[in-house]
Amino acid sequence: MESKFAALRRGMLEPVVLAALDGESRYAGEIAQILREAEFPVQDGTLHPLLNRLRREGLLTYEWRESPSGPPRKYLALSEQGRTQLSQFRDYFRHLSTLIESNGL
Repeated sequence: MESKFAALRRGMLEPVVLAALDGESRYAGEIAQILREAEFPVQDGTLHPLLNRLRREGLLTYEWRESPSGPPRKYLALSEQGRTQLSQFRDYFRHLSTLIESNGL
């Protein structure tokens, strides 16, 4: 049986990935590692298609950089549109959090 929180985690993947890129360019492996360390498990088969979609939607930019160990890596960064989207996600999440914490529902 699927965890109660699996659907919530899936829905939060996009804002969490954008947040992982807030202020710093990273390659996909770094993003996955950061999410795992934050106990937000993600599979490569889920992460890579999401990153490609976010790039196509204009939320991410990328540049190729040489790697000290292996082939060049695609480093991703938030575009201006991506920063705006992340800000909107954060505002909405604060609103939801307030609703959940309040006794007025």
